[in-house]
Amino acid sequence: MYQTSNTLSENIRTKSAELLNRHLAAAIDLHAQVKQAHWNVRGPAFIAIHELFDKVADAVEGYSDTIAERAAALGGTAEGTVQVAAKRSFLEQYKLGVADEKAHIAALTAALAGFGDAARKAIDEAAAFGDADTSDVFTEMSRGIDYQLWLVESHLKP
Repeated sequence: MYQTSNTLSENIRTKSAELLNRHLAAAIDLHAQVKQAHWNVRGPAFIAIHELFDKVADAVEGYSDTIAERAAALGGTAEGTVQVAAKRSFLEQYKLGVADEKAHIAALTAALAGFGDAARKAIDEAAAFGDADTSDVFTEMSRGIDYQLWLVESHLKP
């Protein structure tokens, strides 16, 4: 941790930075998974799904930036290289290959739901060790991921 005038204790800031970096790895992975689907989706609704996935990727990339900047603001180091993300991500590995819309939609639905679930757990974890602001970052992400999940899974037939 580097020296900062942030009034949270170093113990809380360290715990928050570790929590944020765990989720930064998954957010980077999630962004890559969405782009993988974006590039390789095929089917009758191609353009609509292709464009949707691009918008979802943009939103997820924004969450990566928010997570990394919060870790840095606390005096931590944002650990956001692709190599680190590949080692630390808690998301399931994305299957490579060209597939129809349904396959990519189902895979991204699962990835978004998993990330959203982890964000909700991080809300409580950050609050429990005394960092309401980091908890709020995860609350914002949870709402946003739920919205992206709704957009993606709306393309699945009930």
